Amino acid sequence: MNINKLFNNWQQLLNSVRVSDEVRIQHTFAEIVEIYSCTGRYYHNLEHIEQVLNKIQLLQKNIISSPAVQLAAWFHDVIYDSQAKNNEEKSAEYARELLTSLNICHVIINDVCRLILNTKYHQAELNDFDSYLLLDADLSILGSSPEEYINYRQAIRQEYIWVPDDEYIAARRKILDNFLQRRIFFTDELFNNLELMARKNIQTEIIFLENFNF
Repeated sequence: MNINKLFNNWQQLLNSVRVSDEVRIQHTFAEIVEIYSCTGRYYHNLEHIEQVLNKIQLLQKNIISSPAVQLAAWFHDVIYDSQAKNNEEKSAEYARELLTSLNICHVIINDVCRLILNTKYHQAELNDFDSYLLLDADLSILGSSPEEYINYRQAIRQEYIWVPDDEYIAARRKILDNFLQRRIFFTDELFNNLELMARKNIQTEIIFLENFNF
């Protein structure tokens, strides 16, 4: 993870939405970094945010998106409690409060909140290209190398370590099966480049879960 690169991204992003107060930019960045660095965030941490932002920047070469996409990337997991069911709603609320304090246009803020809420079920309306970018970037880990995917799989288990093995396997299997029953990536670029690898990784994890010895 490159903390300086992340700060530059945050600074340029806020500048693009007419926030120029350097003190506020530095303060809000430090606040977000502190939250994502909390104990227990084995996957939903700054490394994940950096990966999502990098993937969005690559996809933006082919699709014009709004600043709301990158802002949503920063905030979509800012509130994360593996025992809660309203993380996306809480993250949207947090984003609204912080962005409002920066006097960012309410239209952009509404878009940011909408995008964050779409990550709850990873669904988007037809031709909602901003959502396509965010959701694909968020799920790009599924199409990573087998080694990276194992690290991801293990990190997710660590975040849910409080769940007994049998319950975790059943719940995780349901999530994985749902991915296999749909097109995982909305954008043509990630569909062409990562869809097959993602399906292979998911199927490999399902086999691992089926052979897990209690």
